[in-house]
Amino acid sequence: MAKIQKVGIIGAGAMGQGIAQIAAQANLEVYLFDVNTEAVAKAQAQLTAIWERQVERGRMSPEQVQAAQAQLKPSSDLQDMAEADLVVEAIVENLAVKQAVFKQLEEIVSPSCILASNTSSLSITAIAQACKSPGRVAGFHFFNPVPLMKVVEVIEGLRTDSATCDALAQVAQQMGHTPVRAKDMPGFIVNHAGRPMNIEGLKIAQEQVTDFATVDAIMREQAGFRMGPFELLDLTALDVSHPVMESIYNQFYHEPRFRPSPITAVRHAGGLYGRKTGQGFYRYVEGQKQLPESTPVPVMEETIKVWLLPHHSEGYPRALALLQTLDVIVDESETAPEDALIITTPYGEDVATVVANFGLDAERTIALDTAFGLEPGRRRVVMRSLLTTDEWTQRAVALFASDHTPVSVIEDSAGFVAQRLVASIVNGACDIAQQGIATPADIDTAVALGLGYPQGGPLSLGDALGSDLILEIVQSMQYVTGDMRYRPSLWLQRRVQLNTSLRTSRH
Repeated sequence: MAKIQKVGIIGAGAMGQGIAQIAAQANLEVYLFDVNTEAVAKAQAQLTAIWERQVERGRMSPEQVQAAQAQLKPSSDLQDMAEADLVVEAIVENLAVKQAVFKQLEEIVSPSCILASNTSSLSITAIAQACKSPGRVAGFHFFNPVPLMKVVEVIEGLRTDSATCDALAQVAQQMGHTPVRAKDMPGFIVNHAGRPMNIEGLKIAQEQVTDFATVDAIMREQAGFRMGPFELLDLTALDVSHPVMESIYNQFYHEPRFRPSPITAVRHAGGLYGRKTGQGFYRYVEGQKQLPESTPVPVMEETIKVWLLPHHSEGYPRALALLQTLDVIVDESETAPEDALIITTPYGEDVATVVANFGLDAERTIALDTAFGLEPGRRRVVMRSLLTTDEWTQRAVALFASDHTPVSVIEDSAGFVAQRLVASIVNGACDIAQQGIATPADIDTAVALGLGYPQGGPLSLGDALGSDLILEIVQSMQYVTGDMRYRPSLWLQRRVQLNTSLRTSRH
């Protein structure tokens, strides 16, 4: 297949404009078309302004800008695509409309021209079905804003020639982006892998475990994510996110892992989309997120006696090491004294289950999440049962905040907050690998660059936290809740059984 030198772009919206920018900067000849000629003129003016700012900031030279501008050719006639080596469609997410455009293009372009769709949710195979030569049709899914999001999904439909995807991967690299290869499945890689964060966060809120802001704070300050689920939903906007949740759920024939939430359905109906409407899960004043007032931290007025349940091989020593650095008396009796705070360290279980299994005093029992770092400054999470008294809860908070570390209190939940979210994310990525939608390396790369998840992506994150602990968490969550959404992926289960990395290939 000949090297791509001329690129046609159909659609001059945000995505089309972004693709045109990086293509022109890569010294590719770019024909930017839109049925609305005003949209093309507007995109050209915006690109000129962007390039001028790049010069002001020292990121591009005047000569580089001049060269890029010379490569950009506004178009009001689809016939201009006749010379293109590649045409990228970036128009409305409507299958019939895309198929009609591709049929038109086939009558115009050369037999060797690649036809690519920037679709985020539609089947590449279905789009290609309208074409006489489906082998040259592939997905080329960029993310917004295109110049900053340095990853692009190259999607192979059932009838796509592998050479087509090879050529797209090559031109993506020329444009400064990292290509990841995916099979044609709902959500491809990034939108598929991003479901657990949002869906599980919404389930936590629906169960009244804690409020939106606390979930986000825990994911940022305990689990190390850039954003929590509700900050992310407000950023992407529910008029986009909620239909995608419903679409993927339906396309996977009601797979429990992707079950949407009535919370977003109600908010979507009410127009509470997020940042762009000034109100979503947060309220925004002049673009600034408004947070609820923080609760005063109780002071530990006297040394607290605690009894630590020695039931978990990882949680117990981690909690004990922390307690030894705080002003506390750790009672080592076989059973909990009547004047001691009872601390448990479950993985995937809730406090009620631990209390019932070990015959503990529910009024004095709390759980500490030890799956993540417990060092000073990193948010700690205390979970109480419905019978844990406020007095003992406050003592626990005072204890774990005594070294000036933030502490969140949540209601009973199988898997706390971060355990639930992170284990669901890792388990979901394992299922993507098990289905062969992408390689483990491309899954990690796509999610790290597309969603900004820590540790280099979800599979590497699972390895770092301990895949055996991830498996224990999802198994315990499934046992406690009876919900099939938590069933472990065979990819995860088998790699734990064989003591190998989650990035190990072969099914």
